[in-house]
Amino acid sequence: MMASIFVIQGFDTLRHPEKVAPRAEPVVRPLADRFTAVPAKTEDAVRLNGAVQMVAGTLLALGRFPRLSALALAATLVPTTAAGHRFWEAEEDADRNQQRIHFLKNLSMFGGLLIAAADTSGKPSVAWRARHGAQTARREAGRTAQTARREVQAARREARRTVETARREARLVTRTAKVAGKAGRRAGQLTG
Repeated sequence: MMASIFVIQGFDTLRHPEKVAPRAEPVVRPLADRFTAVPAKTEDAVRLNGAVQMVAGTLLALGRFPRLSALALAATLVPTTAAGHRFWEAEEDADRNQQRIHFLKNLSMFGGLLIAAADTSGKPSVAWRARHGAQTARREAGRTAQTARREVQAARREARRTVETARREARLVTRTAKVAGKAGRRAGQLTG
């Protein structure tokens, strides 16, 4: 629904830029001087703005690239509003009130477009996925480090047990050798 006005107005502006070019002149001129992407000729700038509104509005209505489309529409709405609804310059009260209403309507649509540009339709945004991925990686790294610490501690315990067992066996071998040596000497004394 929000896209409909952009499709219709964008198409009309694309076909008949001369209708809005005089009002757009005060906005287009400074933008063209500052940004090379903005055409210097006001009618061309207005036609480009209308084309972007029509295409982005159509894409938004079809649900294609909705975030990008909403962002493009929001970007075109700023100069459109600044050029078309300069209520502060209106001399008559009725005209000033009418332009203020249109200005505020556009401001409301701008807010809606920003919400649409931020909406992920229940799908995680890239920023969320990056944060979530980093948290998961930190959690997994912590688990891996903890597991590694446990395995190192278990290996140390096992190494201590092995060393202690080897020492006991070495003492046993030493005692056995002493006993065998004594037995051999006694056997020699008895036979000799």
